[in-house]
Order: sequence, then structure tokens, then C-alpha cells
Amino acid sequence: MAAPPLRVAARGLTDVGQRRDHNEDALLIDVDLGLFVVADGMGGHAGGATASRLAVETIRDELRKARAEDPALFGSGAEGEDNPLPDILGHAVETACAVIFDAAQADPDLAGMGTTVTAVLVDGHSAFVAHVGDSRAYLLRGGHIYQVTQDHSLVAEQLRVGAISAEEAKHSRFKNIITRSVGFEQEVLVDLMGLELEAGDAVVVCCDGLSNLVEDQEVLGMVDEAGVDAVEGLVDLANERGGDDNITVAVVRFSAPESASEEGAAAAEHIA
Repeated sequence: MAAPPLRVAARGLTDVGQRRDHNEDALLIDVDLGLFVVADGMGGHAGGATASRLAVETIRDELRKARAEDPALFGSGAEGEDNPLPDILGHAVETACAVIFDAAQADPDLAGMGTTVTAVLVDGHSAFVAHVGDSRAYLLRGGHIYQVTQDHSLVAEQLRVGAISAEEAKHSRFKNIITRSVGFEQEVLVDLMGLELEAGDAVVVCCDGLSNLVEDQEVLGMVDEAGVDAVEGLVDLANERGGDDNITVAVVRFSAPESASEEGAAAAEHIA
């Protein structure tokens, strides 16, 4: 018999920042579905915002369709390769890629648009992550923070092969160049990861507008102190440090069902 699912509390916030006149990020918080998505669009005023919105809406719709067709897929408690949800989540991101690409082909004003996607699907005691681009997912556990995703960016690749130092990476003029995105081409390779969750864990999903300006240890400290309510403080801190890009972050906390506290209001669904 599967263990009772962990209790989930979540909040998210997206902000235009200090330097941009429009927000090309999109955020999805759907506690009922267990789905949390950050998408950072690119491709101009109309294109970037359209790409990120299409991404979160398509991923949500694909997951809802899968659950409606076979509710037993969710909450099965299956482990590892026996759980079908990672493949379903990955397929949802691939579908979003095709939808965005087709929209760009149909409208010259949207040509070349694309978006990052970092999507987390929570099911019982497991979380599955689908990732493309340089938005990030972190796991916070026991006073430590771990970056779950790997940035698909030019600077990250230079850092991985030792061509530049971590300090040089922070200030590189190429740090906004990503090597993989959703929708720029018709198909995309999606990174898929699985996490076994424990009571007390938190998952943070954010765009580079936050991670470029707020250190990992600062994220850890603020979430440990404020829980899901840390989203405001994290966005404020990025803005205080220049807010040179749109800023989007979601915080998801997990607690044991029998001792869960009312940590923060979690909307059934929120898209921004």
C-alpha cells in the first residue's frame, strides 16, 4: 500500500524587474495537478511573452488530458522507470515545443521566438523535473541547497570544460546565450530527472533573472526562514541588485500529512 502523499504548499511570483518594460516570463502554479512551471521567453516583445505563455498552457493542458484519460497514472507510487509520469511530462514539453514553433511559422511577428522551460511534477513522494534552457530547479534539504538542473547555456558549457572560472562566468557578456530552447526549432531534447522527496524538503524553480543576482545560499536562507512566503523577498532582493531582467520564482514546500502546518496559501491554479 502506497504511503500517504506529502502535503504540498506553494507560491509563485513573477515581476518585470527594473530594466525591462514588459514581462516575457510565464509562471504556472497548479497544486491540484502537482505542476509548477517557470518559462523565460525570448524573441521580442510579442514573441517572448507568447512563447512562454504557450509553453505553460500547453504543458498544463497535456498533463490534464493524460490524467483525464487514465487517472491511475497519477498517485500510483511506482518508482523509477516503472513510473510513466516522467515520459508524460517530457512529452508535454515536446508538444509545447511544436506548438510554439508552429505559431511562429504562422505569424512573421513571432518568428524566432522560444522559451526556457523548467517544469516540476509532484506525485506522492516523488517529483519529476523536465528542463530546457537556463531556468533552474533547486532541491533544499537539511540546510543544504542542490541545483537539480544543468544550464543549457554557452557560459555553462565553457564552465563545465574549464574554459572559464566561476567568477568569470558570473560576469561574462555571453551569459544570456542559451544553447537549447523550447519552440525555436520544431523538436527539442528535454532533460528529465526524478527526486525522492522527504518531509521538510523544498523545491525552488526560477529564471535566470533571479539566479544571476541572488546566490544559492541566499535562496536557501530565505526559504528556510520564510517558507513559500520567501517569493516576495527573493524578487525584492533581485530588484535591489539591479533587476536587469524579468524575475520569476516558485517555492514548493513538503510536509508530512499528519503534522503539516498551514505554511502559506496555495492557489489551486495560478498562471502569470
